[in-house]
Amino acid sequence: MVCLGNICRSPLAEGILQAKSEAAGLGWIVDSAGTGNYHIGENPHPTSQKVALANGIDIRKQRCRQFVSEDIDVFDRIYVMDTDNYQEVKRISGSKWKEEKVELILSALYPGEKRNVPDPWYGTEKDFHLVFELLNRACDKIIQSYTKT
Repeated sequence: MVCLGNICRSPLAEGILQAKSEAAGLGWIVDSAGTGNYHIGENPHPTSQKVALANGIDIRKQRCRQFVSEDIDVFDRIYVMDTDNYQEVKRISGSKWKEEKVELILSALYPGEKRNVPDPWYGTEKDFHLVFELLNRACDKIIQSYTKT
């Protein structure tokens, strides 16, 4: 899960997908990162933590980190929050770039529409709840795509 600062959106996405994968018995390791280095080592945004906890997910132990080119090899799938994140992941990956591994997370809900998850950084708590709901629905679709029989 990748966003700009790894402080609002991607920590929520990590927590949501990790919880859903565990509930589905998939045994996934889910991680998140930012394309920027603004918050390395920090906890997720307090409002992201609050909204996650209100939905039964604890992201308080997460620490922000920056996306590195090796991530493209380490992870099977990389979901990005917006088109800018996509371009930055591509740039950071350099010669390691693998287009088939990287996707906008909302493509799970809106295939082919290239929709972005809005960044709630300057918003209100309501904006964080909206982001949670979008990510929750997208993660449901992702899990469904791996658990269809």
